[in-house]
Amino acid sequence: MRNTNKVKIIPLGGLHEVGKNLTVVEYRDDIIIIDCGMTFPEDEMLGIDVVIPDVTYLIKNKEKIRGLVLTHGHEDHIGAIPYVLKKVKMPIYGTPLTMGLLENKLKEHNLGKVDMNIVRAGDKVKLGKMECEWIRVNHSIPDSCSLAIKTPLGVVFHTGDFKVDFTPISGDTIDLHRIAEIGKKGVLAMIGESTNVLRPGYTMSESKVGETFNRIFAAEQDNRIIIATFASNVHRIQQVINAAEDYKRKVVLSGRSMLNVMETAQKLGYLKVKKGTLIDIKDMHRYNDNELVLITTGSQGEPMSALTRIAFGEHRKIKLTPNDVVILSATPIPGNEIDVSKVINKLLESGANVIYEALSEIHVSGHACQEELKLMFSLVNPKYFIPAHGEVRHLQKHAEIVEQMGMNRDNIFIMKNGNCLEISQKNAKLVGDVPSGNILVDGLGIGDVGNIVLRDRKHLSEDGLIVVVVTISKSEGKVISGPDIISRGFVYVRESGDLMDDARKVVKSTLDKCDSKSITDWSALKTSIRDDLKGFLFNQTKRNPMILPIIMEI
Repeated sequence: MRNTNKVKIIPLGGLHEVGKNLTVVEYRDDIIIIDCGMTFPEDEMLGIDVVIPDVTYLIKNKEKIRGLVLTHGHEDHIGAIPYVLKKVKMPIYGTPLTMGLLENKLKEHNLGKVDMNIVRAGDKVKLGKMECEWIRVNHSIPDSCSLAIKTPLGVVFHTGDFKVDFTPISGDTIDLHRIAEIGKKGVLAMIGESTNVLRPGYTMSESKVGETFNRIFAAEQDNRIIIATFASNVHRIQQVINAAEDYKRKVVLSGRSMLNVMETAQKLGYLKVKKGTLIDIKDMHRYNDNELVLITTGSQGEPMSALTRIAFGEHRKIKLTPNDVVILSATPIPGNEIDVSKVINKLLESGANVIYEALSEIHVSGHACQEELKLMFSLVNPKYFIPAHGEVRHLQKHAEIVEQMGMNRDNIFIMKNGNCLEISQKNAKLVGDVPSGNILVDGLGIGDVGNIVLRDRKHLSEDGLIVVVVTISKSEGKVISGPDIISRGFVYVRESGDLMDDARKVVKSTLDKCDSKSITDWSALKTSIRDDLKGFLFNQTKRNPMILPIIMEI
């Protein structure tokens, strides 16, 4: 019986990547899931909307799941929940704002009744043979928590996303006292976020951004101000509203996610707005430029976001003028730099004054830098350590830091998604892998787009498509009409008439070489057409379009 008394820690997302966070803590017949997030597709994932973790392991072990516990309400921690709930039903536990934002997502997916349970920092919930406690931390969204999961073998401590901010915009400071208490009693394993581990020192307080906003508002009293930030950064939005109220400006919101988050945050009391401050975008024309502040989504250059549509002159309600000051109050997420640069350049072309992080202190991170990570580790003082929430360089740097602080290298585990770390009373070791990876969401399809479809999309995007249409007599096995050639994304047909005529001749020659028996073998005929035309087009253009022969029989 003693051999079964082991705790397993299995990350299914969030390792060797930023986003898609999901970690499984398992003890015998009980499973607790920590977070269930999504990430945005990489450039080569053409047409994909979002990426979620592979939860095959959870589906196979759904009878063991006692609950999904959430650290906070960011998309990379709750975004995959609606998709996973369609496969696995489970109770969900989170703080009020986290659950409020999740509720909006579940309504969009028409999921019906879900077992949702609101907890607050300091609460403890019994989940099978384990117990979860939420501990208050500071982050870029209110109601963020670390988690202490008490198992029969000891505590598994998950930091969640955090920073140490002694002058937060709202709420209390991080509960270092409780974290130290838990650490003093003994912690079996710590899962530590590594997002900002490459940055030395401490993360600046969010209140610094408020000081910068006040300076900008004072200096730009004749201009309209447009501020783009993450919709979920309620603290940042609160500071914009504070500055607007101080300088007698009305606030206009643009972007569906911005409106949804604001409504939820106001309803739950996390956002304080004086009566009359917020106005509808339709009423904007009633006010002068110096009486307005616009808060929009699009700080990451997302193609359909409000700021991108404003920059490219496609927004129906907001038109840029040289009298606008545009503030990008966010840092580009790795991979988004090009999109953000395009938006900044387009904004500058319009004559607007653009202020972004490189020019001013208009953004601070919500994640801990090295000294804060050291403080957290020293307070928790775990027996085993697993760096999480980062690429390989982040995880290795975090491991290096805790080793410098005196931890035995053998007790540090740099894991990959799907690895299974098994901890007993005597030792900890990696014992194999479970299914893991990316599930691609495209429209209403979940997981129905794989590598082959993505490869075809990439091929089409790079070289275009040639369709060859031939009609064949079923009785005689002869060509009745065609070949007709249709080009999409390969060449402009009107200016490439000679090439299209020669391509037709190549296909006709291929058909002429086939006898009546082989001409009815469609598979072989299509292969011959494809091979001959491919060679000809490559010789003529040095391009390799996708060739799609279509044979009709009458």
